[in-house]
Formats: sequence, C-alpha cells, structure tokens
Amino acid sequence: MSLVSRHLIFAESKKSILPSTLSNALLIYNKVGTPDWVKESIQELVHDHNWKELNDRFYKQMSFGTGGIRGRTIGNTITSTEEGIPTELGRPQHPAVGTNTMNEYNLIRAVKGLCRYVLKNFQPTPECPRPRMVFAHDTRHFSREFAEMAARVVQRMGVDVSLFESERSTPELSFALRHLNAHAGGVITASHNPAHDNGFKVYYSDGAQIVDPHASGIIDEVNAGSDQPTEEGAMVTPGEYAVLGAEIDDLYVQKLLTLLLDAPMVQSQQANLKIVYSPLHGTGVKLIPRILSELGFSHSLVEAQSSADGRFPTVSTPNPEYPASLKMAIEQAESLGADLVVATDPDTDRMGAAARDSQGELVLLSGNQIASLIAFYRTHKLTEQGVINGNNAKDHAALIKTVVTTDLLKSIATHFGVKIVETLTGFKYIAEKLGDYEQIVLDAKKMTTAEYSALNERAKRDLLLKYSTYYIFGGEESYGYSASDFVRDKDANAAVLMFCETAAFAKAQGLTLVQMLDDIYMRLGFFSEILGQITLEGAEGAQKIKRLLASYAENQPAELAGRKIVKVQRFDQEDMHDVDGKLLPKELMYLYHFEDGGRVAVRGSGTEPKVKYYLFAQKLPRAGGVFTVAELALAKSTTDTLLKESWKVIEQNAQERMA
Repeated sequence: MSLVSRHLIFAESKKSILPSTLSNALLIYNKVGTPDWVKESIQELVHDHNWKELNDRFYKQMSFGTGGIRGRTIGNTITSTEEGIPTELGRPQHPAVGTNTMNEYNLIRAVKGLCRYVLKNFQPTPECPRPRMVFAHDTRHFSREFAEMAARVVQRMGVDVSLFESERSTPELSFALRHLNAHAGGVITASHNPAHDNGFKVYYSDGAQIVDPHASGIIDEVNAGSDQPTEEGAMVTPGEYAVLGAEIDDLYVQKLLTLLLDAPMVQSQQANLKIVYSPLHGTGVKLIPRILSELGFSHSLVEAQSSADGRFPTVSTPNPEYPASLKMAIEQAESLGADLVVATDPDTDRMGAAARDSQGELVLLSGNQIASLIAFYRTHKLTEQGVINGNNAKDHAALIKTVVTTDLLKSIATHFGVKIVETLTGFKYIAEKLGDYEQIVLDAKKMTTAEYSALNERAKRDLLLKYSTYYIFGGEESYGYSASDFVRDKDANAAVLMFCETAAFAKAQGLTLVQMLDDIYMRLGFFSEILGQITLEGAEGAQKIKRLLASYAENQPAELAGRKIVKVQRFDQEDMHDVDGKLLPKELMYLYHFEDGGRVAVRGSGTEPKVKYYLFAQKLPRAGGVFTVAELALAKSTTDTLLKESWKVIEQNAQERMA
C-alpha cells in the first residue's frame, strides 16, 4: 500500500475526509494509466493536509444531470503540478484533479455516454450511414481543449463530427445542429458561472437540451461507461471530421434577421437610438456587433470587455444579471449619451440591459422586465399587423414562460387574447413545447422534420397558426429570451435584436423603455419580483442544501414573513398539467401562494451550488380601470418594501432551518 493511500485511510478514520472522498481519491490514484501529474496533485493535497479541498474534489462522482455536467475546472487550491508550465492564458496548465471537478476524466465519461446512446438509437440509411454530432465552445479556461477532446472521442467511436473553428455561442450550436440534421451535440461552457467553472451542455437532434426519455437514457450510459478516450475492444472506422465557420455564421444571422417585425419603423429610429454593447469577454462579440450594423443601429463596443479571456478580468463574475457586470458599459453609455446598454454572458444565451428613465438616468432592468417589454411589443405588433387575430389568437398563438417568471406575462397574454403556457424552470422545457407544436404540424401535413426545417419562417408561422400553436415569445426570469424555433434554447443574439427593436418602438412613441414599462403597468397592474439566493459550496455545502430543501417538506410553514399561506404546490409530488394538458415532469420545488396574490418558490439551482427563492408581489388597478401616476408610485413602493422585508425574514428562517 502506498504512503498516500495510508494517509488517506488515516484521514478518513479521523473523519477529516468523507468515506466517499477516500474511495474516489483511491480510485483515481491507484488506477492503471493515471498520469503522474494527477497522482502528484493528490500527493500534494495529502501532504499539505488540505482535507477540505480533497473533500470538495472527491466527495462524489460528478453527476451527469439532465443538462450535462458543470463544476470547477480550477480548484480553490491549485497544486504546483496543476499550475505546471506558465502560460499566457492566465490559467493553470492542467484542470483540477478530482472526480467532482470538470476535467478530462469527467468530460470523456460524459461524451462517451452520449455517443453510445446516439449509436444505440441510430438507424443507418444509404444517405446517412453514420450519425453526426456537433460541438462548440465558449471562451472559458480549457474550453478549446475540451471541445477538441470531445470531437476526437466521438470520431474514434465511428461518429461523424463537426467542430466550430473557434469560440461560438450556445444558440448558434443549437442552430447548427438543426441545420446540419445532426443527431446530438454539445457546447463546452459554464454559461454565466464564475471563471473557475466550466461544463458540458448537451443537446439532442431537435437542437434542444435533453429531456426525458433521452435524458434518462444518456445518464444511464454515462454511469455505465468509463473515462478511457476509446471504447474498450472496439474496432470501428473513425468518423469524418469537419470544421464549421463563417458559412454557419451567415446562415444563422440570416435567420436572426427574420425576427425583425417592423423594418420601416426601425429604420426611422436608427439615428435616434444609441446603443452600448458588452460581450463580457464572451462569444457575443462574434455576431452581435454585426447584427446591430445590419439593422443600422448606432452602437459602440466596450473594447475592454471584448477580448476572449477566460479570466473575465474586468468583472467578478461574467453574469449580466449582476449590476457590477454592466458597470463599464453604463459608464461608457453615460460618456456617449447612449440610450441603451446591453450585455451578454460568455456563451451568449443570457442578456442583461439598462435603459434611460424619464429623468434621463440609466436604470437596470430585470430579466422579468426585459421579457415583459419584448413580449408586449411583439404581441402588439403581430396583432396590429393582423398576423394574430380573433380567429387564431386564443388557440393558436402563445407566450411561454417558466413557473418562476413574472405573472405580468400572464396579464399580457390575457390582454391580447393569446395563450399563456407555463413550464418548469429551465429553457429546455420551453424548447420541448416547441417540439410538441412542430410535431402537430408534421402529423397534420405528413411532413418530415427536414422538410419542416427547410421552410422559410413565414411559411412555418402560417402552418403553426393554422394547425398548431405559433410561438410569439418566451422568457424566463434568469435573463433568457427567445422567439423562434430555429434555435431551441434561449438566445441572447436574438434577444439583442428584439430588445433594440422594442426600444426603437418606444422611441417612435416618444417614450423611453422605462416609460413604456410604466405604461404597461398602469394598464395591466404592477408586478414586482426579487430573487433571493443562498450559496453553499463544496461537500459541506451540498449536504446543507439537501437538508435545507428537505426541511420544507418535514416542517412545512403556515406563513412566511407574516403572510398567510393559502396554497402549497409540491412539484415533486403533485401531478400538474400545462394549458395544453401535458403532464409536467416531477421537480423538487415548493410554491407557496399568499392571500394577496403573491407567492414564493423555493428550489435548488440546477447549475450552481445555491438554493433559490423567487418572491412575487402584485398590485392590480380597480376592475376596468387603470392606475393613476400616484397610484402606480404607491404600488411600486409598497410591493418593493414587502418583498425586501419578506426576503429578510425568509433568509433568516433558512439559516435556522440549516442549523
């Protein structure tokens, strides 16, 4: 027995590390073929008695969830062997060693499991003798290396593979997968997470993140597989390898431009609207400046945040939800007198924004507010154009939102007489609805998926409005938006286009976006939301998250923050259906409804070590009436105070529950 093994066993006997940490660390350390630098990293952590780091890295096998894998690729402690040879990339030479870190070991397990599932379900034809997979990556540490490794693994398993020549956005990966009629794919990204994280987000043939039954099947294959880069004993002909680049960019941009609803109106406001854009060191710089130029908008780029730099050196976290991430863009907008600020996260699926109010001050908008503005404009414009009308609005046109997204979208749908569809949290469920609506058309017209995808967007819209449900717009509170089915995920490239068109519409009415939002509130009611989060990292944090969530089932509250609970929904137990009658999957989430129409949702984050609390409040005008300016001001102040005070009490209660 090695000295390291004896030290680990002793540490576990003294409860310095968990039993699972011991078994997982020994699994890697004693495995035949483990590289020397990996063993040396474990040796260093053991030698330094860095038990917390060992626990965090090895307390579990990184689980392949329904979206893929995500976690630290750079440890809290970086060992000297991980640091390796200094580079100009601002990162260690090697990713963090561990069964619970994002590294080659876990990536290969995930990619091979996905590939095996694809091969098992593939039916070859003379035109398509092998399945095809598509990969992309963002600007994070190790993203390019991981993407190239994923491509090599599936190629060795006999699958044709396409890889983008350099960093590209997540929505472009979704578009490319559908355009190429590929069978699956993935993007190396941790989206908006801190710089130390990375991940592998998985997509299936519909261009959407995986849901059941595919998700469960892929998870089973991942758990049954190994971390070796080739299939043991497999003798297969390698697949073909293709590089994707400008040709996909051009096709994708052409599709994005079809989202424009009123080109003459936009053209009339081009000179009146000034925009500042920041990609936050991510992939958005590839296409968003081009899109703004195609639309003729006056715009400037935050140059200091335009480099593809996985350190994200100008922000603490590259998340456009956070005000600090937009600070540089707002300062530039102030110096230029710009009307709008837009910013996107590293893989360009989320967009944050700021707009001027009636006093000329730049105001940060929440994801709920951005979604409401775009939804109102697009539904209004399509109604004005007669595309949505009395014959199709109620049954054949819809806004889609997640359960934890603002109820203002419900009021907008009611106002225009269209359907409102609610899904579970996560844009993959919105994408799943788009697949359902497409399938209805395919069945009605006896079409194939390829034939449907080849149609232009107007032809698809006409078929959906006649036979199925046309997707006007979808949004989620976490800054994700979409209005097309040629991309089956949230799309910040599209969001920038739609948001700027909405701003042009407001400008044409003599309004700022903030004034336009107030006008919506005055007619439909004031809706306010805040997100409370408790972050609990590492092995100890994972146990606390589990205990905290379980406590709401074991000790169900009768009231929260002094507000009586009149209804409780358990999404992990109850059978719930959407407006189309579809049964929703089970999910561990609690939704508490109050007498005043407000609610609180509690759930664990699927991508970060957090418990999230979604707080909602609303004030409605008198029946048949509208708010006065004074009444709206009062509604804002009372609901905002209510939510802030409620979160203080809920957060304190959560700490008590963990204790």
